[in-house]
Amino acid sequence: MLTADQQVLIVLEIAKIVATSQKLEEMLENLLLCLVGELDMDAGALLLYEPGEDHLVVKAARGYHIAPLREIRLAPGEAITGRIFQRGIAELYNTPETIAEARANMSPHNREMFIRATEGLAQPQSVLCAPLITGQTKIGALILENRRAPDHLDSLDLTFLKHVADLVALAVGNAYLREELQAVQALSEANRLKAELISTLAHEMRTPLTSIKGYTTALLMEETAFSPETQREFLQIIDEECDVLQDLIHDLLESSVIDAGFLKLEIQPVVMPRLARMVAEDIARRSRQHRIVVDFPDDFPLVDADPDRIAQVLRNLLDNAVKYSPNSGLIVVRGEVRPDHVVISVSDQGVGIAPEHLSRLFEKFFRIKSGLGRHVVGSGLGLPIARTIVESHGGHIWAESQVGKGSTFYFTLPLGGLGQEKEVE
Repeated sequence: MLTADQQVLIVLEIAKIVATSQKLEEMLENLLLCLVGELDMDAGALLLYEPGEDHLVVKAARGYHIAPLREIRLAPGEAITGRIFQRGIAELYNTPETIAEARANMSPHNREMFIRATEGLAQPQSVLCAPLITGQTKIGALILENRRAPDHLDSLDLTFLKHVADLVALAVGNAYLREELQAVQALSEANRLKAELISTLAHEMRTPLTSIKGYTTALLMEETAFSPETQREFLQIIDEECDVLQDLIHDLLESSVIDAGFLKLEIQPVVMPRLARMVAEDIARRSRQHRIVVDFPDDFPLVDADPDRIAQVLRNLLDNAVKYSPNSGLIVVRGEVRPDHVVISVSDQGVGIAPEHLSRLFEKFFRIKSGLGRHVVGSGLGLPIARTIVESHGGHIWAESQVGKGSTFYFTLPLGGLGQEKEVE
């Protein structure tokens, strides 16, 4: 029998566990560990009711072989915990005979799992069991076993367990409410991001579509004749604006693929200097005002990576460097070798990024004003996509910048795989 002081200490310990545990199952495990220890019991289990399946499932246990115990699915009214759950009344079983009788209606499967869960262990001599009830809703049951002697427990122990069960039920109920709140918040955030995406795409697509429509309409005007040079200029603008639309749609599709968990990597040894030059030459053809320099050491090692995905990262970083740099700005793609990884960087002489914006660069849809006196078209998805690709390779991506002095984006790729083996050969 516990003294009043001991009971107070147990209640305080329960309150501490409830206050500090973040996850439901972690809280249940800690609560059960506390109860079995402080009440001087040999075993115990916390079961929660799953309404959709109409059965009780073990969520925490002590003093059993846990794997088979988690396979048990108790119907309301089945065995001790099922009966206590169904009736909603705590009970004390003080002899092995009454315990065995209460468990006699277990289904064959549950009985087999319970035998496995208690194999090699002493049989219970007395058992306390209480329902977990919040308001009018029954949510589970708590059972504690003593395996040392019959009549070890009494009605006062049962009364205290009822109070403890009420505290546990309240804690579980609050945990359920937190989970529901988090689910509502997650849904709200998803809807907000969806609305933001639609708004961003509508805004970003309006400019190229307006330009395409305007120049196309002009070319179709029968009463106006344009010189071949002017026609070519108009068509060139239309072509460039189509590229802008294509990039926006590509980013949206890529982001959807990544969010769905379908990003696939085809890893192979990659010659990074060659890949960087190929991407740089492609960007340079589309932006002749900028000078792009690729600087890699002669002994740069092979890197295990997906060449198409890493090219996508480089293309995104170079596109940003072009967009946020003044005309004729220098852009440098550099490779460095460290003991266990390589560092690839893209530096520009552009407008730079304020310190308060650096930490948010890789958030979805985050955009900063260009500082160029003009709108820079983009989806706000390119850098988050780049981050996912780099991190999927086991690397890291970040940026350093000073306002008015340009920016440098870095990403790493690990060394020590198939690429290094081939290099040695």
